[in-house]
Amino acid sequence: MNHTSLVVLAACGLLSNSPASASDADLKALREEIAQMKSTYQHRIDALESRLGQAETLTAKVKATAETAMTSVAQGNVAQGMGRSDSKAASFNPEVSLILQGAMTRMERNPTTWAVQGFVPAGEPDEVGPPRRRGLSLRETELVFSANVDPNFRGYLNLALTPTNTIAVEEAYVHTLGLGKGLTVKGGRFLSGIGYNNEQHPHSWDFADAPLAYTAFFGNKLTAEGLQLKWLAPTENFLELGLEAGRDNAFPGSNRNKNGSGLGAAFARTGGDAGPSNSWRAGVSVVGTRPTARGFAQTDTTGNANTVAFSGNSRTVGADFVWKWAPNGNPGERNFKFQAEAFHRVENGELSCGDAASPAAGGACFPRLSGSYRSTQNGLYAQAVYQFLPQWRVGYRHDRLDSGNVSIGIVDSGAIAAASLPRLAAWKPRRDTVMFDYASSEFARLRVQFARDTSRGPGLSDNQFWLQYVMSIGAHGAHKF
Repeated sequence: MNHTSLVVLAACGLLSNSPASASDADLKALREEIAQMKSTYQHRIDALESRLGQAETLTAKVKATAETAMTSVAQGNVAQGMGRSDSKAASFNPEVSLILQGAMTRMERNPTTWAVQGFVPAGEPDEVGPPRRRGLSLRETELVFSANVDPNFRGYLNLALTPTNTIAVEEAYVHTLGLGKGLTVKGGRFLSGIGYNNEQHPHSWDFADAPLAYTAFFGNKLTAEGLQLKWLAPTENFLELGLEAGRDNAFPGSNRNKNGSGLGAAFARTGGDAGPSNSWRAGVSVVGTRPTARGFAQTDTTGNANTVAFSGNSRTVGADFVWKWAPNGNPGERNFKFQAEAFHRVENGELSCGDAASPAAGGACFPRLSGSYRSTQNGLYAQAVYQFLPQWRVGYRHDRLDSGNVSIGIVDSGAIAAASLPRLAAWKPRRDTVMFDYASSEFARLRVQFARDTSRGPGLSDNQFWLQYVMSIGAHGAHKF
């Protein structure tokens, strides 16, 4: 009811109580009283309307501020793969998480001597391949900090505690927020965007160890130290392109003292939905480095310790594919995931061999020998994981490598026997792995895994048993697609 109606009712009430023979003076008094009442009500209504307007203005300001803050945080959730990797945390409060990993392992053969026959070792024994010790041991533990620096940048730091009790900076980078046009720039040390498995940290793997192809070609993962540019296309289907440039101080590169960029990488991926229950992603990538004196140690046929080093060009081309199924897009009850990757590497340059001791030792590599080197190698893996109940999964993975065609100048010339370079002898490593895991929540997982591994060489198969735990504490962003 408005204020005019109130005044009319009041006037009617007064008139109903007035005598029929009211004089002009009485009517005048009534009119004055009605006018006074109308004025009083009008002032009160004006005051209430003023207070309402002030309240609405304040509410609008608060809402606008909240929306601005949420937009700033949301911009930090930059597209990674087909998902958004960063959680919506306050721009001024860093997210902190701790990932605890450990395993009890049983190996038929000495794990400290594990190597992939026919492939140059990565030179990172702590986390390459199976655990370097039997029994119960700590695996990589991660401490993660991330937050928006300001509305334009977001920072990320991942510190890894290795089994040898050393602290390593696994990732430390900043990336842009809201450049627009689908562009994102990242700078610092980060896991390269090549392939599918490379950007995932060990705690998010579906198996306890990395695929053999990643171990042989990248030392489990390719780390870039430089810049990354990504473009997310404004298309209905997912389409992302990326370029990277930086130092090639990580395998398959080497730590070189030079200006400019020694590592270059490019990748492209696309994907989409196939009905309400299926989604897919496919990609291609290429990595190029120029290692200098990328070396490894060995023992030749005379029993002498040698150092073998490669210098030249290394280029790896890869392709990846992932298919996911969940009833009506809801993976809570059941889901299935298939992923596969294949890599092809060509290295061309010079290979040298020299005795690790003094030249007087007179080993097979005395005096230091050098000559041309060219290799063409391949590797692939395929795996499937099925969640048959809300917290239970089972999975199988098949790994296969081919050391390929290798031309070694110092062997072809007769300067050294092929047997004196035992690590480079041809072989086709294989491994078959089955796993069974249980997740009590999204923060805790227990896994049983068994693998039959023939990567050591002919007649050196190894049965490997794992009992692993992965625990996550604190804020942690969603994993990539």
